[in-house]
Amino acid sequence: MTQINADFSARAVSHAGEAPWVAAPAPGVERRMLDRMGGEVARATSLVRFAPGSAFPSHIHKGGEEFLVLEGVFQDEQGDFPAGSYVRNPPLSSHAPSAPEGATLFVKLWQFDAEDRASVRINTNRCERENAAGRQDVSVIPLHRDAREEVRIEVWKPGAQVSIEKHEGLEILVLEGGFHEGDELFARHSWLRLPPSQDLRAMAGLEGTRVWIKLGHLSVAPTGPSA
Repeated sequence: MTQINADFSARAVSHAGEAPWVAAPAPGVERRMLDRMGGEVARATSLVRFAPGSAFPSHIHKGGEEFLVLEGVFQDEQGDFPAGSYVRNPPLSSHAPSAPEGATLFVKLWQFDAEDRASVRINTNRCERENAAGRQDVSVIPLHRDAREEVRIEVWKPGAQVSIEKHEGLEILVLEGGFHEGDELFARHSWLRLPPSQDLRAMAGLEGTRVWIKLGHLSVAPTGPSA
């Protein structure tokens, strides 16, 4: 049983380049583990890097899979997913993924409601941004919302001061640019998870930032697939 940032009542951070890449069972595939509960089958949040020509054999995602393509082009039976693609494959879905030219993904496994059967496929590069209510320095690309959680991309203008309070769990991955939380810098591919007891107070860097955000998903204590 691997436990990485498995105390979901505590703040968790991984800065780009600090976590080691760990070889996955499939040749040419590596993972940078951000949080994890379980063995090879696990509730997990990871960066996954596919070398050119690498692939996973066909498999079933019993607990669902959510991913955002960060670099390159990811492929499966549903087609090609270039950088900026956001995908939710619900529980019991299956695929045989590959990356002929290489790709890097942000991936979350075993974090769906067991009855969820909704598939989501969005090219975020083609989405129009909405102004966030009451935050003129912030625009939003909605990705997914249900009774359990909300997922979106936010674009913060340079120097924007952003507060998110009274949430039920918050998770951020930096896609472009960076921001400060207190004295700590979050640069590209840095990751932050905050429990419901901790508000976010951040300031975008001089170039602004683009971030993936998930809210509300820690209202119930997370468990691994074997629990």
